[in-house]
Amino acid sequence: MLIVGLGNPGAKYENTYHNMGFQVADRLAKLLGVQIKEKSCDALVATLYVKGEKIVIAKPQTFMNLSGTSVKQLLGANRMKPEEAVIVYDDVDLPIGNLRLRKEGSAGTHNGMRNIVAEVGVTTIPRIRVGIGHDAHGSELRDVVLSKVEWEYRDVVAKTLDDAALALKDYIENRDFDAIMQKYNSKKNK
Repeated sequence: MLIVGLGNPGAKYENTYHNMGFQVADRLAKLLGVQIKEKSCDALVATLYVKGEKIVIAKPQTFMNLSGTSVKQLLGANRMKPEEAVIVYDDVDLPIGNLRLRKEGSAGTHNGMRNIVAEVGVTTIPRIRVGIGHDAHGSELRDVVLSKVEWEYRDVVAKTLDDAALALKDYIENRDFDAIMQKYNSKKNK
């Protein structure tokens, strides 16, 4: 299984809305007792085995809009199909504090996911979208996603990121994406 948290590398982008995927990957790694620090396939990765299955947690270092390059390499290097991956990323179209898990679908407005779909060539890639909302943050999409999380939203964002990491841990341990979809799609943090 390949877990990919999307974001932009570098201190400049830490704690921005666009780096929600990176933060979920870091939280998952901590839950599983590993560190994401090896370099492979244009990404920082951690590799572990759970119940004999290889699990790779990755944070592409290609910048968001070119994430597909790294994801395609990671799938190939680990001999995995797109359906064996889960992509985690921010979504301005979901209210802040919401998670949306899906087994497949379009990339929507997210350029990182668009690049992944273009590079991998399929839309049958499971994903976890972390809601960041757009109404409360301004009108320019680029400014919204590259801004730091406002103080008033830090607690709800932290809880949402924790929930996403717990959903992934549950999926790794139980291999039932339908069950985690039912559990976490209905959960809303406020």
